[in-house]
Amino acid sequence: MNRRLFGVLSIVTALATGCTFPAAGADPGPTPKPSKPTTASPSAKTISTALGRVKVVAARPKVAGYQRDRFGGAWSDSHDGLGGHNGCDTRNDVLAAQLKNLKYRGKSQCVVIAGTLVADPYTGKTIEFRKAKATEVQIDHIYPLSRAWDMGASKWPQQRRVDFANDEADNLLAVGGSANMSKGDSGPGEWLPINRKYSCTYVLRYLQAARKWSLPITAADRDSVKAINRTC
Repeated sequence: MNRRLFGVLSIVTALATGCTFPAAGADPGPTPKPSKPTTASPSAKTISTALGRVKVVAARPKVAGYQRDRFGGAWSDSHDGLGGHNGCDTRNDVLAAQLKNLKYRGKSQCVVIAGTLVADPYTGKTIEFRKAKATEVQIDHIYPLSRAWDMGASKWPQQRRVDFANDEADNLLAVGGSANMSKGDSGPGEWLPINRKYSCTYVLRYLQAARKWSLPITAADRDSVKAINRTC
């Protein structure tokens, strides 16, 4: 199937099925369905509701054994979420979905070699992406992998971790490389975007990812979300 047609059908299917969230702390069960993407800046009420639906723990534990490959090979196409099994790796799927003025390698429309990140969510800057300098635009896990490992993903089946790592619908975001490196594996309790216009959306997406994957947040995350929410 043509990659673009597959992408359209995937999005239509995702919107048609809606979102179903497991209860916080429940058995992980099957891979969750994608939720509807957040576009406009969310309201304080929306964020408060999302905050009330996640489990809060005092602090992030440290669980031994984390390695990137615990979540599968980087940007695997072998996952059951949006864009999975379409013949293109997840990084290129996200670049294709979130960049403008795209240029591809060859005729496959699979490997993005150039594009424009208009208004990087984390900095507000417009960044020209070139594959020769690929680190200038990176794909961020809004709820980071190593954080997820510590917060419960270490106990998940391997395929669930692969699906989480490649969750284009709800946990992946194309951002400027320097901002992504600054964020690292932090949550809202330790880090917020310098682009304050995006802060409300960022904390909501963090909460949505936590809820979707039955992952808790820390008390510091909760307090930061409450503080940010006063401006939303």
